[in-house]
Amino acid sequence: MIHHLFLRFSRNKLEQLASRIEACLTKLSEEQIWARSAQNQNAVGNLVLHVCGNVRQWIIAGAGGQSFQRDRDGEFAARGGFTHADLSSLLSSTIAQATATLDALPPSRLEQELEIQGYRMTVLEAIYHSVEHFSHHTGQIIFATKLLTGEDLGFYRHLSRSAHSEKTP
Repeated sequence: MIHHLFLRFSRNKLEQLASRIEACLTKLSEEQIWARSAQNQNAVGNLVLHVCGNVRQWIIAGAGGQSFQRDRDGEFAARGGFTHADLSSLLSSTIAQATATLDALPPSRLEQELEIQGYRMTVLEAIYHSVEHFSHHTGQIIFATKLLTGEDLGFYRHLSRSAHSEKTP
């Protein structure tokens, strides 16, 4: 059934993206996690707090109906106070709760309407939005990590020509 495909893909995508964020966090020092070039920019630490807040609000609370009080402004206002271990733990627990929510979600819930941050939408739309949002900020974290470390993170190394044994005609 299509609803199972959608929920499984959403779950797998969140897990894949979270593993990429974790890979980035392991490459960065505590100073780099909170580095910003200007006050109007977000540090990697802010982005991790933000994606966790979004997933908790939109998937765990919104789609799953669990209680959650979000401090969205605090996600962006932080200038430290969370170590690599803190951020990693928050990310891991958020994704574990989100995937459990998606695994337990009855297909009939996907069509139900809800309101999040003043937006009316279906549960399906809320999940789709949150996964897309998570992907967007994961890309920012990857880009920032490459800038801060000068390293190729190798997420697509398997697609390089040298990784393939056959020649394209």
